[in-house]
Amino acid sequence: MIAPDAADLPDTADDLQPNWALVLAATAAVALLSAATLPWTLALTSTALAALMVAGADLDARTQLLPDTMTLATLACGLGAAVVLDPLSPWQALLDGSIRGAATAGILAGLRFAYWKARGTEGLGLGDVKLAAGIGVWLPLEHIPICFALATGAALLYAVVASRRGVELGRGTRLPFGAFLCPALWFVFYAGVVSG
Repeated sequence: MIAPDAADLPDTADDLQPNWALVLAATAAVALLSAATLPWTLALTSTALAALMVAGADLDARTQLLPDTMTLATLACGLGAAVVLDPLSPWQALLDGSIRGAATAGILAGLRFAYWKARGTEGLGLGDVKLAAGIGVWLPLEHIPICFALATGAALLYAVVASRRGVELGRGTRLPFGAFLCPALWFVFYAGVVSG
């Protein structure tokens, strides 16, 4: 998951296709888990989110890109899920999710800009900012920091393990943060609905 060489970056839209076998296998596993532990509407929602997150994590890990098709689908599905999961006040759920999504993306965009101003280089990609909007839509306010903390912890653990295995990591080494954010989003969503 260390940054690929420029020669390894995708050249065509075909290169931005997820590993469909991985997506199908992981989604099937999540569907079984969700069906066994959640009411059917939440199980379907959890499964749809998992499919998007597996595809996003796979793409970001391989290409260092989170395509708009994945990030915007995450946002749109999250808004749809908010309406379906709160049928008594769907407009309020839609408004609340939109506000959380905009605020989360705004905070990450601010961090991205601050890093660029301080270091003169990009620290977060725009795909991460767009994914942050989806995170804000999918998760209640109190769970959003947990998602980012989990993703950051996993990325740091990955960097430590990679370093101990002899991979040279420097200040300029890029890690695909979306590959950690995607599974963190699904996990925090699932844990929240199971415990809630």
